[in-house]
Amino acid sequence: MDARLTPARDVDRPALRALLEQQRGPAGPGPGLWTALADRFGLPALTVPETYGGRTVPGTRGGLGGLGGTATLLALACEETGRALTPTPLLATSVLAAPLVLALGTDAQRAELLPALASGTLTATLAAPGPGLATALALTGPNDGDWAGGGRAGGVQARRDGDGWLLYGQADRVLDGDGAHLLLVAAHTGGFARSRTLLYLVRADATGLHRSRQPAPDGTRPQARVQLRDVPAELLGDEHADVLAALAATGDTVAAAVACEAVGAAGRALEHAGAPDGPGDIPLRVRAARAAARHAAWASGGEADGTGAKEAVADRLGVLALAQALDALRGAAAEAVHASCGRGFAAEREAHLYMGRAAGDEALFGPVHRLREHGAGPGAEPAEVIV
Repeated sequence: MDARLTPARDVDRPALRALLEQQRGPAGPGPGLWTALADRFGLPALTVPETYGGRTVPGTRGGLGGLGGTATLLALACEETGRALTPTPLLATSVLAAPLVLALGTDAQRAELLPALASGTLTATLAAPGPGLATALALTGPNDGDWAGGGRAGGVQARRDGDGWLLYGQADRVLDGDGAHLLLVAAHTGGFARSRTLLYLVRADATGLHRSRQPAPDGTRPQARVQLRDVPAELLGDEHADVLAALAATGDTVAAAVACEAVGAAGRALEHAGAPDGPGDIPLRVRAARAAARHAAWASGGEADGTGAKEAVADRLGVLALAQALDALRGAAAEAVHASCGRGFAAEREAHLYMGRAAGDEALFGPVHRLREHGAGPGAEPAEVIV
């Protein structure tokens, strides 16, 4: 298997990098960045089928969610957004929310939401209460507990209200939770006898919805507390949907995307430290992590190799790649911080941004040792993925 990415004919990587670099700095990205990423590069459409306004890449099979060769393009985009540490809705909207709408939504919900997500006019995110994203997406262990609510877990409760639903509860550390137009809220319903977790659609202007920005180790990943006080909601799909399986399936794709972001950030951190391609341990770990992340992205789309056959891969390959990438990012960020000492405030500030990304990603999606343990499977020795 060739771990290199398929040539990105539909994404001008130098132009994408230049646009993201223009948005760096204390002021943060401008309000038109997401529109530019949608109109000029089509990034929001990479995880949406062509039927609903998404994109395909000629000459490849498979793709994320059964699309064309878009998984590799998404990997390239994530490497660039990670390198620049530019806040965008790409991860929350395109990698988290859109595949869940595609997997669970009714025909009417798909027809309404997916074209808007693909065009970039609608942003969305997943609000997972309790332990948060890592648990909901089955990154560090199974997601079959009562993490969404019920019993003493708190979280978010859903109850019927005539033909609709009302949600009550709270979710913390929601990625892009204060700015997304649409929330996919995981909530518990059914009481003890029919206990289950379902996903609900909550609009940003819903009555009883309160959102507030929360401080985080990584200021480039906005996170929010979402409070729901009898908020009207629409069930995503139907009551018989296998939500936990859909979340777990999305989790490995999310892990691969975050791994690509992490190796992009790690490479930039090494450039900042003055050792991007050196022979030392840290550059070697970053190169190995990049290969593993790209392979995980390739595998998440089920893309064909040169013979047209699909690679048989482990279900949690993305989780293992994420563990390796976060470990490499932590080492590269430490090198950047050490190298920036005495070089002035601007250099030290940039180096600490990469340290913040490493710490923030571990808090949201890790920690590394739990990712490795779960990715390796029961009874296996956790190991790095070298491609």
